[in-house]
Amino acid sequence: MGTATIALVWLSAGCGTAPGVHEPAPGSPPRAAVENLLARAQVVPTRADVPGYERGCRGGQACVFGPSWSDDHSGPGGHDGCDTRNNVLATDLTRVAFRDGTRDCVVVSGTLADPYSGRPVEFSKQNANAVQIDHVYPLAAAWDMGASAWPIERRRDFANDTTYNLLAVSGPENQAKRDSTPSGWLPSDPAFRCFYVGKYLGVAVRYGLPITTADRDAIAGVAQTCR
Repeated sequence: MGTATIALVWLSAGCGTAPGVHEPAPGSPPRAAVENLLARAQVVPTRADVPGYERGCRGGQACVFGPSWSDDHSGPGGHDGCDTRNNVLATDLTRVAFRDGTRDCVVVSGTLADPYSGRPVEFSKQNANAVQIDHVYPLAAAWDMGASAWPIERRRDFANDTTYNLLAVSGPENQAKRDSTPSGWLPSDPAFRCFYVGKYLGVAVRYGLPITTADRDAIAGVAQTCR
């Protein structure tokens, strides 16, 4: 199965219900897709604690994934004149409005259907933290699980991967998640957990990043609820 298929295979799947089980949100992967990805993911006992992770890029900082929301990457949206954060906002929000004179680069308002809670969130430049950009497979976790050995170009592409690893989400959900993996955090609304673990596994398989035994068990539990 190709990488694009990994990410998109569930989009046409229907969702069913069962007594006592939350119906997965539309667009969630079916159980078979989650379990297929889970079988392909490398599993390690625990997450290592690898020294040297430093996201900041100010003077003297390591900047290990490159500048935040850089346009200098080889993925979709790279070198298009718009930074990655605004690329994600423009894709994930509806009723998007752009700042005049920015060639439709700077998003000033829009509405998010939060993929972790299901709640609508209004975004504006005056309340920018209401919507934040999440790395589904967190950068700090990726560093610990193998990205520390990658060349900087691959780390920069990973940090700006708008197709697989970046989502616009509500600020509170993003702050609750932080750099947790599925064993430590799941979306607050159970209906969105199949979507989240499918995205997480898609990134893990695409980039060859392992998951922990605890993550595997947490994802397997979620998979039981996917239809």
